[in-house]
Amino acid sequence: MMDPAALINVWVANGLLGNALYGTLMINDEETLDIEYKMATDFTTSDGGRTFTLMLRPGLMFTDGTPLDAAAVKFNWDRLRDPSVASPSLPPAAQVASTEVVDPMTLKVTMVSPNPNFAQSLVTSGMNWIASPTALQKGTEAFNAEPVGAGPFTLVNWQRQSVIELTKNPNYWDAPRPYLDGITIRSATDTNQRVNAMTTGSADLASEASGASIAKAEAAGLSSETVPTGGGQFIGLNVRSAPFDDERARRALALALDRDAINAAVYNGAGEVPETLFIEGSPFYTDTPLPTTNRAEAQKLLDELAAEGKSLSFTFLAYSTPENRAVAEAFQTQLTVLDNVEANVEIIDFAAGVPRIAAHDFDMVILSSTVQDPDSSLWSVFHSTSRGNYTGISDPQLDEALDAGRIATTVEARTAAYQVVQDRLVELNPVLWYTRSSPTYVSGKNVHGIEMYTVGSLLPEQLWLN
Repeated sequence: MMDPAALINVWVANGLLGNALYGTLMINDEETLDIEYKMATDFTTSDGGRTFTLMLRPGLMFTDGTPLDAAAVKFNWDRLRDPSVASPSLPPAAQVASTEVVDPMTLKVTMVSPNPNFAQSLVTSGMNWIASPTALQKGTEAFNAEPVGAGPFTLVNWQRQSVIELTKNPNYWDAPRPYLDGITIRSATDTNQRVNAMTTGSADLASEASGASIAKAEAAGLSSETVPTGGGQFIGLNVRSAPFDDERARRALALALDRDAINAAVYNGAGEVPETLFIEGSPFYTDTPLPTTNRAEAQKLLDELAAEGKSLSFTFLAYSTPENRAVAEAFQTQLTVLDNVEANVEIIDFAAGVPRIAAHDFDMVILSSTVQDPDSSLWSVFHSTSRGNYTGISDPQLDEALDAGRIATTVEARTAAYQVVQDRLVELNPVLWYTRSSPTYVSGKNVHGIEMYTVGSLLPEQLWLN
């Protein structure tokens, strides 16, 4: 799909493609998280995040000759807010109650509830990509054949699941960018295939997530750029039903999981095992430790549950990717040394897995919460009212802290709120963190200008070659 409503703005998904076709309204600095403007010139609030005013650059044009103006932004954002569109950007878009065109360059945005930090959610989503309303109204098939944006590149050829060819947009607003005449994007879901393509020189740039593969590429003399993030990938437990509606079962697994062994088995020891929710250097960092392995305490809890007729039995739903399968099977093997617990593994492809997770039809599954600004990720994943809360965790103290972190306007107040969030997640164990996400691009020696925002979303207009 080329529709920005269907794209996901992260490095391992569609960040490069979305930025290429549609450009960006704004970005954030990957370290300071400061908002920097691109096609927008301002997005500010004067009432604590109840309303925002979006200002656009004058003269922006889509490649079909229609204007990228406030009405076009309204059209796109209103689409994302429609649940029937089923956009992955619905969680942030649903925070918007209404939009109003003030003039061609100005859009007034009214929020469902105050969020002075909303720009951080906007840049992580498809809200940052505006497509031509005229083209979108022609229907999905027509738009996929000829997507229309105002980005630095346009589509030349698309072979599904294989290759996407892009060419330079000669009328891009930020001349002399883009510097490249074209970009070819090839799909390679296997990490070894990506590394081989880079080391043999058949590719110039690769999006990578595996710590082991990044280390292998660097050992071969390739360069890499990684965005620092907190949180990471976790094993999510469905707390809506047995056995994980019992907190003791969740805590038993949190104590049983050997994260270092997972790192060794899956990432050859090259991954980063998260010890705290936020990384050192984050303004929200505290030294609250995530759970660590204690098999003796885990066994006590398992025995206690068994004495009540609740011997632990569950199925780990894993995608068919090598990494997902390896994590599931490694954890299954770890649990064989304990009594009163039986873990099964069900391997499923992505297309079949997504609706099951959305329907909460699982016991255990791999999910993620990659944290930069806390609100844009933690609220979506852990608030009881969020559509992205797949584990089903519902805790008044956790909700209150997430809400407080969302509306606070000082770092001190937000840090205090997210301290409570960390404490509650450690106490409740709805998820088992096992590795940091590594939003990384591996590049050949002739590639320059790698610049990313949010969770590794690459800006293609900045790239250039020797």
